[in-house]
Amino acid sequence: MPDERDMERSEDAAPPEETTPASDDDQPADGGGAARPEADDIARLRRECDEHRDRLVRTTADFDNYRKRTDRERRELAEHAAMDLLQDLLPLVDDFERALAADVQKGDAYRRGVEIIHKQLLELMAKRGVKPIEAVGSDFDPNLHQAVTHEPSPTHRDGEVIEELRRGYTLRDRLLRASMVKVAKA
Repeated sequence: MPDERDMERSEDAAPPEETTPASDDDQPADGGGAARPEADDIARLRRECDEHRDRLVRTTADFDNYRKRTDRERRELAEHAAMDLLQDLLPLVDDFERALAADVQKGDAYRRGVEIIHKQLLELMAKRGVKPIEAVGSDFDPNLHQAVTHEPSPTHRDGEVIEELRRGYTLRDRLLRASMVKVAKA
């Protein structure tokens, strides 16, 4: 059986584990060994930053292209709408030319031609959403009427439109042109 001295010698032969110097990788986080994980984090963050920057540049380019495309489409739509309107007006121009070419001596034919043109023009405007404002007999409305003159009238209410000097029109619910009217004054 070994005695105490032999045991002491065997313990002295192997240095204790606590005194073994640690490698650089095993050092605590507050030492120089922490530099490697920080470098990995920095590299990862730089990659993420580059990805976000690239995404931002692409999104900005996509938005600029979208804006340019919508501007172009808007211009084309406006040109197309104007073209449609002009094409719709051409038959009216033709009718005016026929009416002007009619024999002035025959007043009824000339008047009939102008009536046809007027009717076609009103139909075209109605088709596009334009409606005349009914003014005579209604109360004066500054949103729809422009009072040119006020006239005393014992047969009309105060503020009633008694004569329309120039017809006004609305496009759907928006005012295109106010009616020029004469308004009764009590």
